[in-house]
Amino acid sequence: MTDAVRTHGLFKRYGRQIAVAGVDLVVPAGSFAGLVGPNGAGKTTTLSMITALLRPDGGSAEVDGFHVWRDPVEVKARIGVLPEGLRLFERLSGRELLLYNGRLRGIPKADVEQRAEELLTVMDLSDAADKLVVDYSTGMRKKIGLAAALLHNPSVLFLDEPFEGVDPVSANTLTEVLRRYTASGSTVIFSSHVMDLVERLCDWVSVMSAGHIVAQGPLERVRDGRTLNQAFLELVGRAPNGGEEAGLTWLGAKRAEDQQ
Repeated sequence: MTDAVRTHGLFKRYGRQIAVAGVDLVVPAGSFAGLVGPNGAGKTTTLSMITALLRPDGGSAEVDGFHVWRDPVEVKARIGVLPEGLRLFERLSGRELLLYNGRLRGIPKADVEQRAEELLTVMDLSDAADKLVVDYSTGMRKKIGLAAALLHNPSVLFLDEPFEGVDPVSANTLTEVLRRYTASGSTVIFSSHVMDLVERLCDWVSVMSAGHIVAQGPLERVRDGRTLNQAFLELVGRAPNGGEEAGLTWLGAKRAEDQQ
C-alpha cells in the first residue's frame, strides 16, 4: 500500500511553546483518514505544514512522494485544501468563485464551466449559484469551499474541521461527496475532535496529543474493541471522572437542597 502523506519528525515552535513535537504521520493512499485530538493538540498546525501553508522548523513532509518544500508546485497541484476559518472572495457569486478558482488552476474554460455546474448541482447550490458568497450560510460556505477544493480533481484532500457549524442536511451532502471521492481511489484527511463522526466516516485514524502522534492505523486497530471515544480518552490520558476529582461539588447543590 502506497502512502498519500508521510511526515518525518515534523516540528513547529512558537517562542517557548512547542506546537508540533516531531510528528511522524502516515496516511495510506485511498483512505478516508481522521486526524483527531483535543483542542491545542497540534492538528491544524500539522495540516498547515503538510499543505505548505506554514513552514516547519524541522522535519519533512511528502505528498504522493513529492517533498512539500522542495517541490511545492507539484504538491499544490495534487492537493485540495479546506482550511478552518476559510476566507472566500465574498463579493463573487458561488458560480463566479468556482470559475475564478478554475482559471487560476489553469483548467480550460469549457472544463471549468462544466465542472462548476456539476459541483453546484451535487452540493445542492444550484439555486444559490448566482448569489453572493457574503450572503451564504455557514453550511453553504463549507459546500462552496469544498467544491472549490475539488474543482481541479486533487489526489489528496485536506479538510480542517469541515463539519463544524454545518447543519445536518449540509453535513449529509458533504459526507456523500467525500465518500464518492474516496471510492475513486483519492484520499481524504480531515481533522476533528468529534469522535462519533470520525468513527462513522473513517477507515484510518491518527490520534494527536500535545504535539505528538500517540496512535495511528486502521480504525479497528486503534479502537481495539472499544469505541473510538473510549480509546481516544485513554490514549490522551483524560479518562472521565465525572467531575468529582476536579471539584464542582457546589454545582447543582442549592437545587438539590431545595428538593429535600
